[in-house]
Amino acid sequence: MAERRVVLVTGGVRSGKSAHAEALLAEEPTTTYVAAGPTYDDADWQARIDRHRERRPASWSTVESSDLAAVLADTTGPVLVDCLGTWLDAVLSEAGLWEGSAEEIDALVAGRTRGVVAALRAATSTVVVVTNEVGLGVVPEHRSGRLFRDHLGTINQRVAAVADEVHLVVAGRVLRL
Repeated sequence: MAERRVVLVTGGVRSGKSAHAEALLAEEPTTTYVAAGPTYDDADWQARIDRHRERRPASWSTVESSDLAAVLADTTGPVLVDCLGTWLDAVLSEAGLWEGSAEEIDALVAGRTRGVVAALRAATSTVVVVTNEVGLGVVPEHRSGRLFRDHLGTINQRVAAVADEVHLVVAGRVLRL
């Protein structure tokens, strides 16, 4: 994947989307892996992070940041962002807005998303972005679930609009949309 491309990889939890995204950049001599989500004091979450780290080549560098637009703008060479769902969680958590007003949340998410989309448009190297596919199930019972689903669905649409390719991963199988 030597030429400049933006690829959005979407799918459900444990669908194989992260492994697929990593494989897209496996031949690159160096890649910047952007861990865009929050950190938790949780053994299961840490085990998940450790499994992801173990799969990545030693030549890859890791940046942990929720300032995704700035990282994309400042990074040269191929980038893998994992993932927009955890990024949204981090953005809302850092701002303390999970219980905020709809207007505050909408403004924050829209502004941060505009920055990410602009950075993707300006990227000069390949960027692979992983996200969770949402909205295929029932309407979440709790406000936080609905908030997450609705905003991530919109974020996914905006990133897909600037992507050169969108890959849907289901049960480890890839469908190029």
